[in-house]
Amino acid sequence: MPSAVRVLGLTLLTLLAAVPAAHAAGDDGWSAAPAGEARPSFYAEGGPGTVLEDTVSLTNRGRAPVDVSLRAEGAEVTFADARLRLPPGTRTEVPFTVTVPAHDATARLVARASDGTTRRVPVHLRATVPTVAALTVEHVRVHADRITYELVNRGTTPLAPRLAVHADGLLGPLLDRAPRTLPVALAPGSRTELSEPWDGPALDRVEVRLTATAAGGVRDEARVSAGVGPWGAVAGGAGVVAAGGALLAVRRLSAVRRRGRRGATPAEPSCPEPELTGAVS
Repeated sequence: MPSAVRVLGLTLLTLLAAVPAAHAAGDDGWSAAPAGEARPSFYAEGGPGTVLEDTVSLTNRGRAPVDVSLRAEGAEVTFADARLRLPPGTRTEVPFTVTVPAHDATARLVARASDGTTRRVPVHLRATVPTVAALTVEHVRVHADRITYELVNRGTTPLAPRLAVHADGLLGPLLDRAPRTLPVALAPGSRTELSEPWDGPALDRVEVRLTATAAGGVRDEARVSAGVGPWGAVAGGAGVVAAGGALLAVRRLSAVRRRGRRGATPAEPSCPEPELTGAVS
């Protein structure tokens, strides 16, 4: 997480000997470069939002003072002192902080003198994002001819999801579709709505299970129960019982009629045959 920017001191070093040549130097005798060991540019690495510290060195090899202002291009940078005067024959080191962006980037520190001369020093920023693979199956809905659902990539890596579909009715399995790769590529943070075709039963209580997987051991499962019939979806425990009773009645009646066609003489029923109308509320 971003930390508070610390107020850093400004160091002025008076050079008693000749100042070595520095990066980004011009004929007018002043230069800007990373402080410390010879570096052609700055390099910062960390998680997005991390605040890192470094120091820029400003050197005046001339015989007159130079007034310099500091700013940054392409990054969030805070200088300990953004405006300063460089006495002749001196080197001034200015600490600064830089915030690592969400993605890799190249920024610049810009030093501009009062006479318009400018020095730029590159700053290479690398965002170290942890690799996290995560996938969820959401908003599953059962329709007469299809099953709709959403896949959400909740990680930091792209995913090529696979899906398996299973459905059970009151009397056993109705659908068992093996895992297969879906024709979608899920970018990190993306969400997509998909559907699976199926021929739902005319009358049943179904439980549908969708299992999504991806590389890296990613797995998620979603279940939904729904009543299927001419009245639409059935909700609640009472609907389950009613739908189950109606389905069993229809199947028993069919069995009795088949035995009658084979010459069997079933016992006379003691009550009228059940009617489906109004069997489920």
